[in-house]
Amino acid sequence: MKVKSAVLQVMGASRPYKESKPLVIQELELDDPGRGEVLVEIKAAGLCHSDLSVINGSRPRPLPMALGHEAAGVVVKTGSGVTNYKTGDHVICIFVPTCGHCLPCQEGRPALCEEGAKSNSEGTLLNGERRLHAGHEYIYHHVGVCAFSDYVVVSEHSLVKVDPDIPFEKVALFGCAVLTGVGAVVNTANVRMGSSVAVVGLGGVGLSALLGAVASGARDIIAVDINPEKLHFAKELGATHIFNSKDKDCIERIKEITSGGVEYAFETAGAVPAMKVAYKITRRGGTTVTTGLPHPEHEFSFPQVTLTAEERVLKGSYLGSCVPSRDIPRFIELYKQGRLPVDRLLSGMIPLEEINEGFDKLAAGEINRMMVIP
Repeated sequence: MKVKSAVLQVMGASRPYKESKPLVIQELELDDPGRGEVLVEIKAAGLCHSDLSVINGSRPRPLPMALGHEAAGVVVKTGSGVTNYKTGDHVICIFVPTCGHCLPCQEGRPALCEEGAKSNSEGTLLNGERRLHAGHEYIYHHVGVCAFSDYVVVSEHSLVKVDPDIPFEKVALFGCAVLTGVGAVVNTANVRMGSSVAVVGLGGVGLSALLGAVASGARDIIAVDINPEKLHFAKELGATHIFNSKDKDCIERIKEITSGGVEYAFETAGAVPAMKVAYKITRRGGTTVTTGLPHPEHEFSFPQVTLTAEERVLKGSYLGSCVPSRDIPRFIELYKQGRLPVDRLLSGMIPLEEINEGFDKLAAGEINRMMVIP
């Protein structure tokens, strides 16, 4: 069938993207779903820094690639062997497909699926196949999803069925921003009620982490960013203190009001300067968690002695250390109860044709989560 997709032809294009147009809207041919695959009509897809990191070259991927990974839609057709989904089901796309049999999967850590990591790096579906092509040229799949399209074929292991009563532009948030941010708080760090928490970087993931800290009953919730508008918004969402990391005394002020630093610090910007701030404001015996995806050549250094002498913990968090089929229904139920108001993160909706302008706004820090409606 003929589909419309936003295809990245070149990485590292100059900004503004409105002029350089790294993403080209193309008509492609989409093959029918094979065994264990599902055809989904995409109804909403979020603009995320993980997509931006591919556009700007920080996250190298094979090209040409159909981008997009945070999305919600409706099942149109299923391939052979698919029993968990049927036509009409509302689903969220998950950006790490899971094989179920590698060691991480068997240990209950699907975010680290070895087969999923391999297929994502190679730009294929979980089975190594590609279903998108322009004439005789095959197009690579972005993390097995290609959400900036009106229709996609994905592995059944890249989906989670969701409540059909929630609008697509809201439920799509749970596929990445909420899964990653809230998951980092409740799964990776296991934040305890009454703890002190700091979030450094207030994009969609960072604000989701902040909401996760609020829902977890954290006592002090400190929001750190360089954007005054985002800091003000964080205050509205429940931050007890806000700090601009450009201020020279930011770190010392945070350590002063928290009697030596926070128990849990989350770096969500994917930038070494943000990681340095997060580590420095973590107290003795505390935990620093990063969800960011910086350029693979960027390195973070710290006094090694602090790990031992201060019993520090430094952890990475991918997919929020979540089991999506378990955690997404839990997070959605908290949202329905009003305890996780992630819909407040929505910055608006745009058509697919304005996607380059949307990424200009994301790169400039002007939006939290904007949804593309294909």
